[in-house]
Amino acid sequence: MKRENKILIIDCGSQYTQLIARRVRELGVYSEILFWDSPIEKLRESNPTGIIISGGPRSVLDGDAPAVPMEILNAGVPVLGICYGMQLLAHQFGGAVERGSSAEYGRAAVEVDEGRLFTRCGGDKKLTVWMSHWDEVKRLPDGFKVTARSESGAMAGFESPDGRVTALQFHPEVAHTPKGQEILSAFLFDICGCTADWTLGNEWIDHEIEKIRAKVGGGKVICGLSGGVDSTVSAVITQRAVGSQLHCIFVDHGMLRKDEGRQVMETYRSLNLNVHFVDASERFLTALAGVTEPERKRKIIGELFIRVFEEEARRLGGSDWLLQGTIYPDVVESGHGGGGVIKSHHNVGGLPDDMKMGLLEPLRDLFKDEVRRVGKVLGIAPHFLGRHPFPGPGLAVRCLGELKKERLDILREADAIFIEETRKAGLYDSIWQAFCALLPVRSVGVVGDVRTYGETIALRAVSSLDAMTAEWVHLPYELLDTVSRRICNEVPQVNRVVLDVTSKPPATIEWE
Repeated sequence: MKRENKILIIDCGSQYTQLIARRVRELGVYSEILFWDSPIEKLRESNPTGIIISGGPRSVLDGDAPAVPMEILNAGVPVLGICYGMQLLAHQFGGAVERGSSAEYGRAAVEVDEGRLFTRCGGDKKLTVWMSHWDEVKRLPDGFKVTARSESGAMAGFESPDGRVTALQFHPEVAHTPKGQEILSAFLFDICGCTADWTLGNEWIDHEIEKIRAKVGGGKVICGLSGGVDSTVSAVITQRAVGSQLHCIFVDHGMLRKDEGRQVMETYRSLNLNVHFVDASERFLTALAGVTEPERKRKIIGELFIRVFEEEARRLGGSDWLLQGTIYPDVVESGHGGGGVIKSHHNVGGLPDDMKMGLLEPLRDLFKDEVRRVGKVLGIAPHFLGRHPFPGPGLAVRCLGELKKERLDILREADAIFIEETRKAGLYDSIWQAFCALLPVRSVGVVGDVRTYGETIALRAVSSLDAMTAEWVHLPYELLDTVSRRICNEVPQVNRVVLDVTSKPPATIEWE
C-alpha cells in the first residue's frame, strides 16, 4: 500500500463510525470510510497512512461476521481496532475471543499500562471511558501485550510487539471518553506519523470548483434550493464553477415554516443566485392526502420534488445535472453503502429510478459543521449559516399523522413562537436544533371554564456535533413556561404542550 496523509476507517456496522471520521478530521487529518465488505481492490486503492476498524453489532464468533483481509492488515500500515475492531484483530491474528458473562455498557474505568496509545494522556493511569460490548478477548495473539484492563480485569486494550497494531475495547471517539481525542492523537501523529493538513479553506473550495467544471462541462445545472445551509453552500460553490449554467429552483411545497419563503428568497437575492420560485404547495398536499406512514411521506415528497425540478428544467430549456445539498449523515441514515435504513432522506432515498439528470453533490462527504466552515469562507452571512438544520421534507416530518394545511398552519404558528422565545433567551445559537412537532393526539382541556378537545404540541431541542448522536437540551423552566403559555394562548387549537427529553439514540432528532 502506498501511504498518504489519510486515515481509512473500515466500517463494521457501528453507529459511531461517522463520529470516528468526524473526530479524525477535527484533529486535522483527512478520513474516509469504506465498508468492511468493499472489494479488496478498493481498500488497496485508498492508500492510507493508517487504518481504524470500527465497532459493530456482530460477534466475531459468527460465521458471516465482518472481517478484514489479512493482506490489508499485514500491509505495514498502522491499525487501530475499536470495540468490535479489537475483537476482530485478536481473532484474525490468532488470539481467542469468547462471549462475556455479561455486557459492559456505559461509563467505565480502565487501568492503562505503557501503551503507545496512552502517551498523550498526561500520565493518568486510570481513565473514564465508554464501553459497549458483549464479547471479550480472552487470549492475545502471540507476542502481543495488554495495555489496558477494565475494573473487572477484562482486557480493554492491547498492541503488537512493534506497536503497529493497537486496539481498544472502549470508544475513544465519543464525548463520554474524556481523553478520547488524546488517544486518537497518539494514533494519528505518533504511530501513523500524520500531519494535520486537512482544512476546508480556499484550497478545498478551488478543488471542488475544478471538479464541478470538469464534470459538468457545458451542461446546464438545476439546483433544488431548500432554504437550508447545505443546498445554499452547494449552490454558491457551483455558481462559482459554472456561472450562468446554474439555475436554482426554490419550491414552496406547503410545508415551510412561517414566513420562510419570503425570508429565504431575500437571502438568495443578496447572494446573487439565479433563483426561480415555484409554488407547488397544493400539488404536494394533494399527493400527500391521507398518507400517515413516515417513510411513505418521504418517498412521495422526494419523487415529487424531482418531478417539479424536471418540469421546471424543461420550461427553462432542459437540464443535464441536478445539484443537491446532500451531506454525509444523509447518506449514512439512508442506508447507502451497506448500512441499514434509519430513514430515507428525500435527496438520497427518495430519488426516482428513472431520473434523467446526472447528480451533483459537492458536500456529500462533509459534516454539517464543515459545511458551515465552507460557507463562511464563501462569504455567506453568519446569521444564515447559523440557522438550525431544517429537513428537506420540511414540516411534513414534524406534523405527525395526515398532512393538511390547517394542521400545518397550527404547527407553523407554534414553531414560530418557540424559536422567537429561544432567540429572546439568547439560547438559539447554542442549540443544534429546536422545533415543534404536532402530534396526532388530542386531549381534554379547559379554557375560560369551557371544555376543549385540542391539539398537542411537542417541544424538541437538542445539542449535537454532527447529527449522528444528540443530547436533549435542558431548557430553563422560565423559557418553557413562557413558550407553553404563549402557544396555548395564541394558537387556539392547541391546549397541551409537552417536552421531548429523548436523546439520539434511541430516538432520532426529527420525529419522522
